[in-house]
Amino acid sequence: MSTPPKDSGAHEKVLIVDFGSQVTQLIARRLREASVYCEIHPFDKAEAVVDEMKPQAIILSGGPASVLEPDSPRIGRKLFDLGLPMLAICYGQQLLCDVLGGKVEGGHHREFGRAEIVLTEETPLFAGIGAVDHREPVWMSHGDRVVAIPEGFRVVATSAGAPFAAIADEARRIYAVQFHPEVHHTPRGAEIYRNFLFGVAGLKGDWTMAAYRDEKIAQIREQVGSAKVICGLSGGVDSSVAAVLIHEAIGDQLTCVFVDTGLLRKDEAAQVTTLFREHYNVPLVHVDASGEFLGALAGVSDPETKRKTIGRLFVEVFDREAAKIEGAEFLAQGTLYPDVIESVSATGGPSAVIKSHHNVGGLPDFMKLKLVEPLRELFKDEVRALGRELGLTDAFVGRHPFPGPGLAIRIPGEITPEAVATLQEADAIYLEEIRNAGLYDQIWQAFAVLLPVKTVGVMGDARTYEKVLALRAVTSTDGMTADFFPFPWEVLGRTATRIINEVRGVNRVVYDVTSKPPGTIEWE
Repeated sequence: MSTPPKDSGAHEKVLIVDFGSQVTQLIARRLREASVYCEIHPFDKAEAVVDEMKPQAIILSGGPASVLEPDSPRIGRKLFDLGLPMLAICYGQQLLCDVLGGKVEGGHHREFGRAEIVLTEETPLFAGIGAVDHREPVWMSHGDRVVAIPEGFRVVATSAGAPFAAIADEARRIYAVQFHPEVHHTPRGAEIYRNFLFGVAGLKGDWTMAAYRDEKIAQIREQVGSAKVICGLSGGVDSSVAAVLIHEAIGDQLTCVFVDTGLLRKDEAAQVTTLFREHYNVPLVHVDASGEFLGALAGVSDPETKRKTIGRLFVEVFDREAAKIEGAEFLAQGTLYPDVIESVSATGGPSAVIKSHHNVGGLPDFMKLKLVEPLRELFKDEVRALGRELGLTDAFVGRHPFPGPGLAIRIPGEITPEAVATLQEADAIYLEEIRNAGLYDQIWQAFAVLLPVKTVGVMGDARTYEKVLALRAVTSTDGMTADFFPFPWEVLGRTATRIINEVRGVNRVVYDVTSKPPGTIEWE
């Protein structure tokens, strides 16, 4: 099992104690957006982490459990008695009250979705939000509610279903709210977090990409010494930023191995090799293994079997090439902080299934290499900021996310060379039209899916029986929740016309308008 990253340098630090909420990562993102370094750790490791991390403040996350259940996730009094500023969210508020002598009841006053709180007292937590009696929209998600608060606390906000929607013990700098300030459905949630960080905890906000870059370069040099490093380059933003950062630290001690699976976007292999060999002068081994991958996938339709086949073969091909590089002692990976968080989730969760295509638990036993993971503390948007700090262009670091298994999960059913070529052509047209319309940077992710469905159509004077292509585009602020992008009809119409006219094998194009709430899985 992976372990969370050590704290980064001598920055101010906030510990986020995870009780299993599906939006705990959003708390960390809000803090990072405020230039405050933070780490998420499971509740059962929190006391040990405090001693090692020495944070300046603590946040207790929400969670799906009930404090009334005997096996609910809990912490003892230690964290409350440290004298550190604390903010407890939803389940965290209920646990705080249960531990410190308040009372929680279950069942009959549930609040899920949009709600409205009324500010009842002035408090630093709501500074600038509004005066007493101000009504503020928030997002609630709770079945239990607090019915009595601990000694020393006072009510600073109420809602229709939660008489203790926000409570405060200013003398101890401990605050608790029943709603979720981290989600975008709480419009001024970011302000509430900033009030806690700067107004209550007195932090300065010293987390910058320039400082992170300098610190990581020094850490890489210290870790690696004079040894050689191999980087598994996928061509995506994460591995590319990792490679450029490591190359800046150790130069030609780094060799990148780019395994071309044959499942990449159109012309992507040529773009990657040109960028790294000619622009950055990074030693690069390009392995065209498309025949091996497509051969191994022949006749395979089950999506999980596809993922496992691709993952197994990728490791085999990579290991074969890595063995040819003499003196290599380290393997560089573009592991991000969400991968680390999910691998040590407080409640287990579905991450082992959802992320089965991305190995965050370490290397196979037969690969005798030590890991270098310079992005292990970063979220996706921070990786992009680091890429810009390293001189990568906006056009490159702003590229839409691309899955590890590539186009294999965008071809439900059997993978064939013909299906891959068809999807590559259609996907390229789709992205080109999005860019031509000036919409690319407004979209979090856009892609085409070649469905295993055929329809009858008429093209000109001929009858056709060909496949259906689905287009998907979503907007997102966090990569966890998403909503479909409202395309202008003329853009969709132009895209569909071009695909029908230019891509053989497709006679119908549809647009997917499915939203993505937390926990759902994309096309596969």
